[in-house]
This record gives sequence, structure tokens and C-alpha cells, in this order.
Amino acid sequence: MNTQELHDFKKRLERMHEDLRADADSVRDNAKPVQLDQASVGRLSRMDAMQGQAMAIETRRRRNIQLQRIEMALVRIASGDYGTCQSCEEDIDPRRLKIDPTAPLCITCASVRETS
Repeated sequence: MNTQELHDFKKRLERMHEDLRADADSVRDNAKPVQLDQASVGRLSRMDAMQGQAMAIETRRRRNIQLQRIEMALVRIASGDYGTCQSCEEDIDPRRLKIDPTAPLCITCASVRETS
């Protein structure tokens, strides 16, 4: 992988990180506990609110995982290991990195891990 490609991947990862952080800040209140005061909120409205809360919590969990993957990819860039499979140490196909720039494994190792 040449220097320009590495620079482009780094910029893309940094943008992804920034976008996820901004999104996290904008939806922070959605995961707050739901009021159980039946006098002020009907049963169905409360159930809808609880479902919305559960979805917000799961979205936050997935966002945190993606942020960790991005941060680890940035660490690999800094250490010079970006684009190298962490399992077999072969080069990861740049087409795979274009689809998922956080990918730590080549397609072969990722496929083996998924079937295990």
C-alpha cells in the first residue's frame, strides 16, 4: 500500500470517527430511563418509549464497537501494521479495506473465524 492510499484511509477513518462521535452526542437522551408514571403516560406509550430506549441502547453499543474498531485501525496505521492481516500477516486486499477500512483480517482469515 502506498503512502497516498494510507493517507486516504486515515482521513476516511478520522471522518468516520468524527461522524460517530457527533451522532452519539445528538442521541444521548434517547437511552434515558423511561418514566413509569401510568397517570401521565398510557401503557402503550410507555411500551413504545421502552422499545425506543432499548433500540437506543443497542445502537449505542454498536456505535461504541465501531468506534473501537476505528481507533484500532488508526493505531495500526500509526504503527505501520495497517493493511496486514492480524492472523496470517498477509496483506489485506485493498478492495476489502475500501469496503471496511476497519477490517483487521484478510477475507480468508475472516471467513475461517466466522465458521468456527
